[in-house]
Amino acid sequence: MAAETTDIDTIREQAQRWLADDPDPADQAELRAVLDRLPDSAAELADRFAGPLTFGTAGLRGPLRAGPNGMNLAVVTQAAAGLVAWLAAEGGTGPLVIGYDARRGSRAFAEQTARVATGAGRPALLLPRPLPTPVLAYAVRQLGAVAGVMVTASHNPPQDNGYKVYLGAELGGDSGAGAQIVPPADTGIEAAIRAVGPLARVPLGPAGQVLGDDLVAGYVSRAVQVVPPGGPRDLTVAYTPLHGVGATVLTAAFAAAGFPTPGVVPEQAEPDADFPTVSFPNPEEPGAVDLLVALADTTGADLAIANDPDADRCAVAVRTPASAPGDAASAPVAGGPNGAADGSGWRMLRGDEVGVLLADHLMRRGVTGLYATTIVSSSLLRAMCTARNLPYGETLTGFKWIVRAGDGSAPLVFGYEEALGYCVAPDHVRDKDGITAALTVAELAADLKTQGRTLTDRLDELAAEFGVHHTDQLSVRVDDLRLIADAMARIRAATPDTLLGQPVTEAQDLLPEADVIILRTGAARVVIRPSGTEPKLKAYLEVVAQVADGDVAAARARAEGAVGELRLEVARALGM
Repeated sequence: MAAETTDIDTIREQAQRWLADDPDPADQAELRAVLDRLPDSAAELADRFAGPLTFGTAGLRGPLRAGPNGMNLAVVTQAAAGLVAWLAAEGGTGPLVIGYDARRGSRAFAEQTARVATGAGRPALLLPRPLPTPVLAYAVRQLGAVAGVMVTASHNPPQDNGYKVYLGAELGGDSGAGAQIVPPADTGIEAAIRAVGPLARVPLGPAGQVLGDDLVAGYVSRAVQVVPPGGPRDLTVAYTPLHGVGATVLTAAFAAAGFPTPGVVPEQAEPDADFPTVSFPNPEEPGAVDLLVALADTTGADLAIANDPDADRCAVAVRTPASAPGDAASAPVAGGPNGAADGSGWRMLRGDEVGVLLADHLMRRGVTGLYATTIVSSSLLRAMCTARNLPYGETLTGFKWIVRAGDGSAPLVFGYEEALGYCVAPDHVRDKDGITAALTVAELAADLKTQGRTLTDRLDELAAEFGVHHTDQLSVRVDDLRLIADAMARIRAATPDTLLGQPVTEAQDLLPEADVIILRTGAARVVIRPSGTEPKLKAYLEVVAQVADGDVAAARARAEGAVGELRLEVARALGM
C-alpha cells in the first residue's frame, strides 16, 4: 500500500507540473478532473504520464487527451518548437507549410504550429482549409518550403490525431523533397523536442499566411496530368471519402480530367470528426465500405472507389463476374482486408492487386524507370519487372522509403505498398496519393470497358502470365503492446522449419534495422512485423500457384486454400 501511495504521489506531482505549463485551459480542466478522481483514476493518470509520445519516422500519433502521452496543444507546441529549432540548427531557410484534416483539434494544432514558427522568425504558410495529405506533400515541393507539417491521424479511430513532417529539397535532397522524414532527421527532431524548455517561454507569433485556393487548383491541374488526354472516359464511379477531406478535391480532379463526376455516398460526403457511419474509418476494415457498395449497385456503377479520411490511400471495389447491376441491392457488403467476395456481387481488391494493375498499366503506356514496392508486398511486381526488363526496387515498409528507392540512372516512376498506398506521379507528389491513384484506376477501367473487359479480366491475364500470387494478412489488434513483443520473441526463439509441408529455404531477421522476420519456401512467403502506426501485429502471407491449362480459377482456388492453411500455421507459431 505504501509503495502504491508513493507511485500515486509521484504521478500527481508530474501532473501538477504539467498543469502549470499547459497552455490550453480545456486540457487543464480535463487533467484536473482526473486528479480529482484519485485514487480511482490512478491507472488512467499513470497511462497519461507513462511517457511522452515519441517522435518517430511517422511523426506523432496518439489519442486526444491531456498529458504527455496524448495529442494536445502542449504536446504540439513542444513538437513545433523542437522542429523549428532543428530546422534552424540544420541551416534550413525556407518557410514552413502546414496542412490539416478535419479531425478534432487539427486546425488548432496547425495554427499553433504556425504561431511557433512565426514566433521563431520563420514564415509559416497555412493551407486554406482541411485538405488531403497529398496536397500538403505537393505544397512542400511547389512552394519551396524547408519542411511541411500535416496534422492528421489518417485512418486511425476518431479519438486519435497525429503530426507528420515532410522535408523540402533544401534539407531532404532531390529524392526526399516533399517526402516524409527518415533517420537521422527523426532522432534529431526528437532530441530537439526534448530540449524545449517551459512552454511559457516559447515565443508565439501570428498564425501565419493562409494560402489561397490557387494552390489547390494547382494540385488538381498537375494531378490530371497522370491520365493522358483523349482517352476513354465513359465510366460510372461510386465514391466515398469516409467522412474525410477527399471529396471536393477528387471530384474536381475527375471533372478536370474529363470523367463523369463520381456519385458520392451522401451520408459520408462531408468531413465529420465523429465518423458516425463506420466503426473504424479505414476502407480495409470489414463493413467500412458497405454504403459505398450499396450506392455503386443502385447506380449501376462500373467501379467503386474509397479514400481514407486524409485521402492518401485508395481502395477499389469491383463487381464479381457473375453479378449485374441491381443483383446486390439486398446485401451491399464488400470483403474486408482479405478482399474476398461474400455473395454481395462486389469485392474489394487487395492493395497488391491494385498495385500490380497500376504498374502494368503504366508499363503498357511505355513509362520506363524504377518500379518499387516493399518487403511485405506481393512478389508479382518483381516478376513483372524481370520479364519486362525494367528496374525494380524493394524497401522497408513505408512510403518514406519507397520514394527514395530511385536514383539518377533509374528514377522512381511508380511505387506502391499493399496497405492501399500508391504513388503514380513521384514528380507531382512524393508520397502516396489517393487522388491520382483513383484517376489512374479510372483511366484503366474506362479503357478496358471499351474492349468489353474489366479489371478482373486484366488480373486473370496477369495470373496466366506470371502465376497466381495470392496475398493475405493475419492481423491481430492488441490492448497490451507487450503481447506483440512476446509474439516476436516467440517466433525468433522457435522459427518454423516448414510451411505448408515445404522446407523453409530462407529465414531473415532484419533486426536491428527493422523488427521484421521473413520466411520463404519455394512457393510461399511470410513477413511478420509490428504495425508502425497501430497496436497491431501483422503477418503478410503469399502463396504462388502456377496456372495449368489456362485454368486461372483452379489456380486461384489452390492458392487461396493454401493461404488459409498458412494463416493457421503462422498464428500457432506466434501463439496468437
